[in-house]
Amino acid sequence: MDEFQEILQDFLVESFELIEQLDQDLVELESNPQDLELLNRIFRVAHTIKGASSFLNFDVLTHLTHHMEDVLNKARHGDLIIDADIMDVILESIDLMKALLVIIRDSSSDGGIDVSACVSRLDKCTGGSGKVESPVVQEAAPVEEVDVEEPEDDDEIDYENMDADELEAEIERLLQQRQAEDRAKRAAKSSSSDDTATEDEDVADEPLKPVSKAPVAVTPPPRPASIEHDSDSSDDAKAAAPTKKASTVEQTIRVDVKRLDHLMNLIGELVLAKNRLIKINDDVEERYEGEGFLEELNQVVSIVSLVTTDLQIAVMKTRMLPIGKVFNKFPRMIRDLSRELNKKIELEIFGEDTELDKSIVEEVGDPLVHIIRNSCDHGIEIPEIRAGQGKNETGTITLKAYNEGNQIVIQIDDDGKGLDVELLKKKSLEKGIITQKEAENMSDKEAFALIFKPGFSMAAKVTNVSGRGVGMDVVKTNIEKLNGIIDIDSELGVGTSMKLKIPLTLAIIQALLVGVQEEHYAIPLASVLETVRISTDEVYTVEGRSVMRLREDVLPLVHIGDIFEVERILDSSEYAYVVVLGLGTSKLGLIVDTLVGQEEIVIKSLGEFLKGIEGIAGATIRGDGGVTLIVDVVAIMDMAKHVKKSAVADSNSDSAMLTREKTKASDYTVMIVDDSKTDRMIMRKALEPLGVTLVEAGDGQEALGILKQGDHNFDAMLIDIEMPRMDGYTLATEIKKYNRYKNLPLIAVTSRTGKSDRMRGVESGMIEYITKPYSADYLSSVVQRNINFRSEFL
Repeated sequence: MDEFQEILQDFLVESFELIEQLDQDLVELESNPQDLELLNRIFRVAHTIKGASSFLNFDVLTHLTHHMEDVLNKARHGDLIIDADIMDVILESIDLMKALLVIIRDSSSDGGIDVSACVSRLDKCTGGSGKVESPVVQEAAPVEEVDVEEPEDDDEIDYENMDADELEAEIERLLQQRQAEDRAKRAAKSSSSDDTATEDEDVADEPLKPVSKAPVAVTPPPRPASIEHDSDSSDDAKAAAPTKKASTVEQTIRVDVKRLDHLMNLIGELVLAKNRLIKINDDVEERYEGEGFLEELNQVVSIVSLVTTDLQIAVMKTRMLPIGKVFNKFPRMIRDLSRELNKKIELEIFGEDTELDKSIVEEVGDPLVHIIRNSCDHGIEIPEIRAGQGKNETGTITLKAYNEGNQIVIQIDDDGKGLDVELLKKKSLEKGIITQKEAENMSDKEAFALIFKPGFSMAAKVTNVSGRGVGMDVVKTNIEKLNGIIDIDSELGVGTSMKLKIPLTLAIIQALLVGVQEEHYAIPLASVLETVRISTDEVYTVEGRSVMRLREDVLPLVHIGDIFEVERILDSSEYAYVVVLGLGTSKLGLIVDTLVGQEEIVIKSLGEFLKGIEGIAGATIRGDGGVTLIVDVVAIMDMAKHVKKSAVADSNSDSAMLTREKTKASDYTVMIVDDSKTDRMIMRKALEPLGVTLVEAGDGQEALGILKQGDHNFDAMLIDIEMPRMDGYTLATEIKKYNRYKNLPLIAVTSRTGKSDRMRGVESGMIEYITKPYSADYLSSVVQRNINFRSEFL
């Protein structure tokens, strides 16, 4: 299969998949024409098919999709409401696109279908006159019948005495003869392998006869239009080879991708089972330390772990494809674009043998098309300008791929004019993408990222190449779907470099497991730069945000519990762990409570009902059987911008609120918790002479609710033991989980006097035990001692 056919096959597979989805989306759009996200998705599909068909020189398909794109573009900008009549025209154009793709698949040409009527109606939908010039398609030359005479005996031909014209005629005759034989063999093979298959057109038109006795059709050698034709050619070559070679066993087989996907899923489950086995083995070792069977068990677990890892690597390699499969279509694209734009552009490719997962190879092609088209149109200058700047008239675009850890890096460099930061800001302000204040505070890196905003374009006018502000938006969306990172670096007048960092596989990754209170999260290891332990004294507040100094850098900090709104109920240490995340040139310090360790995890989807949760990329199953959520680093970096201060700062502020200076007796607050209204009244009468603020609760649940509201800063609590819904022991246990109240004095007031009751009270966090009945003075003195009541307030 030649290069053109390989590119054509990729284009057809992608286009048929896109149009299949397009049918569903258009039906949905008709019932919900105001859905902007859906409209943008349909527009991107039309834009992608148009761009690909353009550089493959399918003018009719390009002509049709361009006008369909115009209708969708007006609709997504609010200039056109898609009603039933307009939808009829759009659906008609989709049907024509399908028919054109079928013709392209069968004949490698998009001629034979008249789209002018549909294009005219599309033009009228956008307010045009409907008079649109249709592209001229060159029809293939008709097949001519030529008599091919074969001499009775080849040995009688005297080639030595032939002149140049006779030799050329003889060569042409032999070529025609061989082509006819090849066509006959292909037709015979096709009819024998599939009884229901129809014969090829060149065979069906006329019955095949021996070449030496009948005239044959002379046609140019057809390009193979499918993989099956290509295999036929190879079979013919084998038939003509010596018998020894023909009997050679095939070294490769074709496997359905679905089988590989199923195998990969099974490997994922095996990895989970391996992690579970290792965890159980550790538990058994701890429980039965010194037992003789442990050594044998360890050996078995080690072998299973080793074989599972080797099997996983082997299966992953079966899904690996060279990135050259994507790169191969770009030389032709660069050639066509340079002619269309009247520029001289040269493409250099390195690392095309670098391998990555098949699913990623398929997804990365479209973003690369848009990036390279962007570099040609906006980056590389016309020869006259380059010559005036002292540059070589021929611009260079370099495309390279290489491995970096568990990632593949695809780098696209050009030696064009580079990105003008001020111009980017100006265009963004004009289109309302950013505000004036954002523009003033924006760094160069942030300004470069503006090119990924939907609707942003630097083109002066809309062309087939660019100008609609959709291409780079597609790049960002697709790369982030792959959990990838985009990094841009540019220098005005020198050029632009863009790096796409993509994981080698989407199924199994290395992750750092972290603990937050009683929750666990998995952070993809590819995004983790380092981990550090800091004390609370090293956290500073700058403009309402927590930061720390990490060597020469000032690192913004945010607690992962603040991002996911994890309630901080457990004791906090004076130390904190910071996971330093890197995304391009941006860095973020993510504060966590504990570092659990590094683990190989299998990414699982959250399902239909839970998908789309911001900050969460999926889930995995830990070795102990628990479910751990996988952090979406790209989303976390964005969400962190809206968190003002870290949990460390909150914890410190809570302590400060509890220990602030008391200036009068009413600054002290005591809660009375008892289900008996009479008992609450007795305690109130005993404490009112002190002048402290008293708050009452009828049971443990009510008391806990008051604490959670945070309206009061309590200095002590008087708690009855026997209460409905939640007793005093349970209440004390729950209160001690809260950082804010871990030192809050809890005083039991009860009629239960047994030693076991007292012991249980101490275990649950009670520091005093007052037995009913009691004197008012005794209760008052106990409370004063525990809240450090100042005598001058009496």
